Amino acid sequence: MLPERDIETRDWQSVWSAPAKLNLFLHVIGRRADGYHLLQTLFRFLDYGDSLQFSPRADARITRAHPLPDVPPEHDLCVRAARLLQRESGCGQGAHITLEKRIPLGGGLGGGSSDAATTLIALNHLWRLHWPRHHLQKMALQLGADVPAFVFGRNAFAEGVGEQLTPVDLPDVCYLLVFPPVAVPTARIFAHPDLRRDTPRMLPADWRPDCGHNDLEPIACALYPQIAESLALLRQYAPNSRMSGSGATLFAECPDQSAATALAEKLPLRTAIALATRKTFRQESTSPLPAAKTHRSCSCRFYAPCKPTSPP
Repeated sequence: MLPERDIETRDWQSVWSAPAKLNLFLHVIGRRADGYHLLQTLFRFLDYGDSLQFSPRADARITRAHPLPDVPPEHDLCVRAARLLQRESGCGQGAHITLEKRIPLGGGLGGGSSDAATTLIALNHLWRLHWPRHHLQKMALQLGADVPAFVFGRNAFAEGVGEQLTPVDLPDVCYLLVFPPVAVPTARIFAHPDLRRDTPRMLPADWRPDCGHNDLEPIACALYPQIAESLALLRQYAPNSRMSGSGATLFAECPDQSAATALAEKLPLRTAIALATRKTFRQESTSPLPAAKTHRSCSCRFYAPCKPTSPP
């Protein structure tokens, strides 16, 4: 058995994964008095995403290596998550956060929310707080509506503002992701007066693959022609393609990686291939993630899956 100090050192050297998500559908079914929209959606997690590493500090400060441009610390979701965990737990430890960003900003893949959730999960373990996952989920709602889903870490049917989660077992599939050359601010989409907010409620048990639509998609396409043009091109080859979240990322389900590669080669667009499995994401990898490989004939980037393990 390893000595406690060796275990602690190994833990701080771990690489923690922050998977991207797709919204297989997204319905806006109402709006609360406080302005939050009531949603129904299906979160599907991918073997593609960001990765984080954490280093202990001798003081209680939370710092970031390579802060995101034009994002002050009080708006940085990783920093906010760490400070929230400090405040709620009374923990006096600090941490230095290193984020390797792969998920595009403003892409509808939940990158910032996933990074925040992974920060909560990792520091809960590294600071030896041992809070249960459901406690972290409840706290995560203070950081954003979909952060609890990333803490939950399983494919799920989501309701409310995104925090009411029912696990869903989904088959292993492959997706081609398409990245239109635009970043979409989520608030602009939800604030649009033409957004439909009265889609009938669906029972979770009634959901089936290819069921539903994305109420945000028509608004994003109207505001950002790059999304509309990319989606029209993608649908020439994959008619059931959709937009994830508030955009801008588009996705097409493919039977396997070879089919996804063939589809990517037909598109003059930036793309990536991502695997989606039925497993639970625990958002930790105990070894560095493999480097991305660039496809030889198009601007595809392939990311090898990272193997998640469960924090104690």
